[in-house]
Amino acid sequence: MKWLARYQDLAYALLRIVAGFLFLQHGLQKTFGLLGGKVATTPLMQLAGWIELGAGTLICLGFLTPWAAFLASGTMAVAYFKSHAPGGFWPIENRGSMAALYCFVFLFLAARGSGMLSIDQLRGRRGRK
Repeated sequence: MKWLARYQDLAYALLRIVAGFLFLQHGLQKTFGLLGGKVATTPLMQLAGWIELGAGTLICLGFLTPWAAFLASGTMAVAYFKSHAPGGFWPIENRGSMAALYCFVFLFLAARGSGMLSIDQLRGRRGRK
């Protein structure tokens, strides 16, 4: 859709903001038991919760996005292989679709940078295009 191409920078910013916002909600569940979640009891899950909360917030705001997104991507890769992959090969059967999707969305965000509507842009550090 050629007409939609002119909005690609805005669409990218919305992807970054929404993905970060959704990710930080997982952190709120694990760290504080909010939004229908339970406080994580194992050290690895507690660490994951803090990473989700912190990285999600940074990504949503567009502050240090490449670094935060790279950390978030790695966290989701670990989550997939540690928690989901033992349940079967296919993500749809092992319930790892969201972890896999987050992993690759955050890898893309890490490669592309903060973009428009970000704190990095306001600070004069636009990130990669």
